[in-house]
Formats: sequence, C-alpha cells, structure tokens
Amino acid sequence: MKLPQGIRVLERGWLSCNNILLDEAGSTTLVDSGYGAHAPQTLALLDQALSGTRLGHLVNTHCHSDHIGGNAAIRRRHACRVSIPEGEAPLIDAWDEAALILSIADQRAERFDYDATISPGEILRMGGFDWQAIAAPGHDNHALMYWCADERILISGDALWENGFGVVFPHLFGDERAFVTVRTTLERIAALGARIVLPGHGRPFDTTEAALERAFTRIDSFAADPERHARHALKVMLVFALLEKRSLPVETLPGYLEQTPLYGEIDRRFLRKGSAALAEYLVHDLQRAGAVRIEGCCLVPA
Repeated sequence: MKLPQGIRVLERGWLSCNNILLDEAGSTTLVDSGYGAHAPQTLALLDQALSGTRLGHLVNTHCHSDHIGGNAAIRRRHACRVSIPEGEAPLIDAWDEAALILSIADQRAERFDYDATISPGEILRMGGFDWQAIAAPGHDNHALMYWCADERILISGDALWENGFGVVFPHLFGDERAFVTVRTTLERIAALGARIVLPGHGRPFDTTEAALERAFTRIDSFAADPERHARHALKVMLVFALLEKRSLPVETLPGYLEQTPLYGEIDRRFLRKGSAALAEYLVHDLQRAGAVRIEGCCLVPA
C-alpha cells in the first residue's frame, strides 16, 4: 500500500499513538503527538523526518494522554501552532484531569497551550491536500477524524483501527447511548468509502470494509453485554499502566486499584467484585491472554 507523496505515518507502539506527518513545501503538519513519557523519542523521530526544518502545525484528533502527551514538548522545540477539537477546549482550558482521563486513570500529560480549535465540517490544508474534520464521538465524544476526499484517505484516530476501536469511555461514565453513538460513527465512516485508513494505533490499512465488519461485530457484542466492555476496559487500562511502570508488585495491585478512581468506578457500575477479587481476576485473565506475566513477585507486561 503506497501513500501519496507528502503523507507519512510514524507508526508507534503503545503507549503512544501513531504520528501522522503531512508535508508540503513550506508547511508541515503533525497529527497527534504520542504519550508524554515517549516525548524524547517523538522529538527524535520528528527531527529525523523533518531533516532540519521546523514543524508548522500540530493537530489533535482528541485529547487523551496518548495523543496529546507530546504537545508541550513539540511546541517548545518547534514553536508551532497547535489546534485541538473545539469540544476539548473547555477541558484543556481548565486542565480538568478527571475529564481528560488523566489522574483518575493514573495517566499523565504535560499541560500545553493551543492557538485554535477545529470544528466539524472545517477544512484544513495539510500536506498539500484538503482534509475535512468529521465528528467521531464514541471513544471520546469530542473526537474528530480528518477526511481527504480527493485521495479517499481517512485519519481515524481511535474511532476505527484495523481490529477494533478505542475503549468507549462515555459508557463507563454512565452514558447509556454511548454504544449507539459508536455505531453511528462507524456508519459515518462506512459511508465515506475510504480507500486507506490511517488509524491512531496499528498499521495503516486498505481493508476498510473488513475492519468495519469487525468493528460492528465488536460494538454489537458490547451492547449485548456491557460487562464484557467493562472487563475489556479494565484490562486495557492495566496493561497501559504496566507498560509505563514496567512492573508492579502483585501484592500491591488491590491497593493500586483502590487508589486509582476509574478502576473503582468501573467495578461499582458493572462488576461489583471489590479490589481483591478484581485484582485476582485481572491477573488471571491477562496471564491467560499472554498480555502479562509474573516475574518473582511482580506483574510485568509480556
């Protein structure tokens, strides 16, 4: 699969999202900046990709930690403009760490300034192409995708990956219609007829119909069994934390779950296990899936 000249994907592993570099002579834009702990690596990758030129514009699909964590560092290095989805602006202005799913999930991002907001329907010139901002609520209700109709390329953020989509956080916080919202966003993507999708995580892909079929099946399964989605979310969050911490003593896991508010909120709403039973379940299920292992007395990512 060949991308048009001027479009380059810096595919990242967790904890960071992919960085999408859109280059046109005299104007270079980056979509999403990765996780804060990876900021030095992000800067090094950018330096290599830009070959001594400066980044002009940084655009975000949404404002979760793995997409905005490098914003502050990139702005310091390149003195670039920063644009965020308009719905995220109040959260960034107040630096609401709960609403941004930072402190409540034991995640971090450095506070940053922005210059402009992007509204659905707005056209951005990036990499020599026009990209339309499209609302993509579900994983994050303020998220945007960016659609290049001329090339039929979609920058999907976490609304669609090759094998799924991001955790549906609004449902975890009590939005009973969140799964319907995800399905509506997937239907919006299907109507575009994208030739290539540049996702927030994983490789770019041109098998859009198959990816959508898998995503529709997944959201229908979550709607039929919300506890399944809750369990999925807890496992995703714990693996994310382990990838940052590198290890966590098994005996401290119940206390960690109690001290990190989002785990307790999900357990109270959906599972009602209590921290000790929840810790035992997570360790067992993640081991069985091959996502973690125990080394000595510590839980580590596999």
